[in-house]
Amino acid sequence: MKMQQEKLISRIGYNFNDIYLLQLALTHRSVGSNNNERLEFLGDSALNFIIGHAIYTLLPLSKEGELSRYRADLVKGKTLTEIANELKIAECLILGEGEKKSGGRDRPSILANSVEAIIGAIYLDGGIDPCNTCVLKWFDSRLKNLKMNGRKDPKTELQELMQARSETLPAYTIMTISGEPHQQNFTIECCVKGLVSPTKGQGETRRDAEKEAAAKALVELLDDKK
Repeated sequence: MKMQQEKLISRIGYNFNDIYLLQLALTHRSVGSNNNERLEFLGDSALNFIIGHAIYTLLPLSKEGELSRYRADLVKGKTLTEIANELKIAECLILGEGEKKSGGRDRPSILANSVEAIIGAIYLDGGIDPCNTCVLKWFDSRLKNLKMNGRKDPKTELQELMQARSETLPAYTIMTISGEPHQQNFTIECCVKGLVSPTKGQGETRRDAEKEAAAKALVELLDDKK
């Protein structure tokens, strides 16, 4: 078990000062009163905050309801079970004899709860910073997918941003069209209030070029806002 825990620590990405906290995080209530339920409670709170902050940063134009739905999807039991399997937590779980015999090591709810308990253990052992680092590493690919799938078309985002600021809507101007009729390349300029100079985008279609110009404008406007 000691070697398994050492491998788990490597996969988690955090070296515990107090290894007892990790052992407690892996201990199911079927063992007795000294179990991981309190750590699970703490980890749940930390997880919600860390993921909430991450999607707040990734999706600057999403409203509260959208952010809540994205967070709920990321921290739900199914996702946490996937994380547990990726970290191979099952082989290190400490279960009562009855739970072992009934397949508790592979039970989704136990696996999901153990992830939260480990987060709670990391928080108690090292504070919020290592906790944040571990959670973001475990959820990295999911957060990247969220950024790609959760964001709207750049032109729509830019338009909504200007409407929210009560400013004139973006204006797009074709600067050049090059290439053969069947394989053209458009250069579009996006002019919007708040930019030092218009942004430019290129693409095989006018819309693609406009989207690129709008995306560049968003970066500048949102960076300026920060």
